[in-house]
Amino acid sequence: MSNISGIMDLSANSNILRSDPMLTEMEKMLIRGAGSMVHYPKGHVIFAAGDISDRVYLLESGWVKIYRLSADGRRVTVGSIRNPGELMGLAEAILGVERTCFAGAINNVSMVVMTKSKFEELMAQHPFLAIKVAKLLGARMREAEAIIHEMVCWQAPGRLALMLMKMGERMGEQTKNGIKINLQLTHEEIANMVGTSRQTVTSLLNTFKQEKSIVFEGRTIRIVNPDKLAKWVV
Repeated sequence: MSNISGIMDLSANSNILRSDPMLTEMEKMLIRGAGSMVHYPKGHVIFAAGDISDRVYLLESGWVKIYRLSADGRRVTVGSIRNPGELMGLAEAILGVERTCFAGAINNVSMVVMTKSKFEELMAQHPFLAIKVAKLLGARMREAEAIIHEMVCWQAPGRLALMLMKMGERMGEQTKNGIKINLQLTHEEIANMVGTSRQTVTSLLNTFKQEKSIVFEGRTIRIVNPDKLAKWVV
């Protein structure tokens, strides 16, 4: 994970960047032993709204976005992008209700898939894993509350700047020239994540570039001045 101490100093009183409880290697091995490895290509829908939630997933490589469809058919990203090492599909599987969201592969992904019954059996056998899952769901609930607050109280520049900082923390690579975000998203995809239009995202990214907060390298974004970018998050 990248070293972005400048970003982490944003707030002394609140966790502005998410810090999910991470699975240990032993916990991952338990899950791998209870499931089977599958591979999905970029763009594949792993699960869809209305599906029976009878599977839990451990993402091994690649990134997955969780989204809903708006009334006009737009894909509105909800929650966070799921990173390698994260569990997916937990809440609805545990509740035993239908899926309300879609999960789409942003790039080629590999994941361990296990049945709900096998996962519940695993948690019963290993209470420390059940505690980790409870902590993870708690962290995601807190983040969902924070996202609602951001959408209501913050303007688009602050939401976009924060999203870039979160991506730098979760999937960034520290280099001598800044933090390279190792995930290529279209401006439309970014707009769906921060609740604004593609045109607004393009304009704001150009503003960040002009003030030398970020630079573009093809479709890749590099954060070169996190302190300047953080000033938009107010």
